[in-house]
Amino acid sequence: MSTESVKTNIDGHVLEVTLDRPKANAIDLKTSKIMGDVFCDFRDNPNLRVAIITGSGEKFFCAGWDLKAAADGDAVDGDYGVGGFGGLQELPHMNKPVIAAVNGICCGGGLELALSADIILAAEHASFALPEIRSGTVADAASLKLPKRIPYHIAMEMLFTGRWLDSEEAARWGLINQVHKSNDLLSKARELAELLASGPPLVYAAIKEVVREAENMKFNDALNMITKSQFRTVETLYRSEDQLEGARAFSEKRDPVWRGK
Repeated sequence: MSTESVKTNIDGHVLEVTLDRPKANAIDLKTSKIMGDVFCDFRDNPNLRVAIITGSGEKFFCAGWDLKAAADGDAVDGDYGVGGFGGLQELPHMNKPVIAAVNGICCGGGLELALSADIILAAEHASFALPEIRSGTVADAASLKLPKRIPYHIAMEMLFTGRWLDSEEAARWGLINQVHKSNDLLSKARELAELLASGPPLVYAAIKEVVREAENMKFNDALNMITKSQFRTVETLYRSEDQLEGARAFSEKRDPVWRGK
């Protein structure tokens, strides 16, 4: 589903999505809607198991909201499409792993897009910030997510001051998983994606639903829902062929063959 601003490539069970809007890979309403459609198709395609989101070039992953488009009439509170801004952060029932390969500057809505992924890899020269404070606006999604991902005081410093983190510091605070040389970033992301794609998709789905839905639940309530298969994905998993295949493969001392059903 490649377009002028969003390139896609499928390799086996892996979807690669590249934001391609020079110079800063900023996102306008049209691009956000396209990305939402892309990730919606990924979510609903049983043959696709893992997605990688990255940016074109080596300078910008994504600079966030396209201020030039806003000046030309794009409303900040306009229709971003089925997945919200960037097509991912509000997409319901996204129960497949998503890897962000941050290839450069990742700021504002671009950082919020990266935070919507499950795993974040970054190039050595990548940098991260929430500069909204300097324009008198709120980094809405980041204000909700960031204090839960990294130490509270570091998150609040970023939100209050807009200061930049380089990749080394971002990794130190746990904002990102790994730092790689620029030339190795995509190959490392693809290697990780292949590893995940070889794993059990129904288990991934259950993990993502449980983590998402249990965020605001009491521990015992969430645990009871898991053990009683009251999460839709958990019920599907424990009634699946894959669940039986996992048990058989273990007893037969062989690698399981996951079919996602």
